[in-house]
Amino acid sequence: MKLLKIHPQNPQQRLIDQVVSELKSGGVIVYPTDSGYALGTALGNKAGLERIRQIRQLSKRHDFTLMMRDLAHIGEYAKLDNNAFRLLKKILPGPYTFILEGTRDVPKRLLHDKKKTIGLRITEHGVVQALLASLDEPLMSVSLILPGCEFYDIDDVRDAVEKLVDVIVDDGYCPPQPTTVINLTSGQVEIIRQGAGDTSLIV
Repeated sequence: MKLLKIHPQNPQQRLIDQVVSELKSGGVIVYPTDSGYALGTALGNKAGLERIRQIRQLSKRHDFTLMMRDLAHIGEYAKLDNNAFRLLKKILPGPYTFILEGTRDVPKRLLHDKKKTIGLRITEHGVVQALLASLDEPLMSVSLILPGCEFYDIDDVRDAVEKLVDVIVDDGYCPPQPTTVINLTSGQVEIIRQGAGDTSLIV
């Protein structure tokens, strides 16, 4: 396991390249976001997806999130009308997860079994932005949550998962702050969970 200390505002490219190399080689990483630490793996990595399911003890029905760099490629992975696009453009990047109907380009194993939906996120965290720019594709991601564990500091993360992942990106103290989850699949704005994202921006 590699433990890499990457500057959150000015990420060192040589360290970003190491993380991307691990992802492209089938690795599973722990990385910081604006809502706490998360587990991630490359989009096409089926084995990595299963490893994350085992680490988190997730069922097959648990929704994964696509962590995306910006809005430019959302149309490849999710169906959204003009109103939905305008809303995303207005409030992203930030601590929001949007539930949208997935397109055919999304691997079926990532979609909700019955609803065929996918969660999408765009964070402004500097490390995530640098990783996605170099990876040039979304990350399959879930929050790092384990029964009986609270992940506020890097030592907590190491104690819990250092033997289970390939890279841990050290962001020090990174308390979990759940995202605000917004469902747009019905054509209406439905707030599923109020979290760190400001819903007063949604009008």
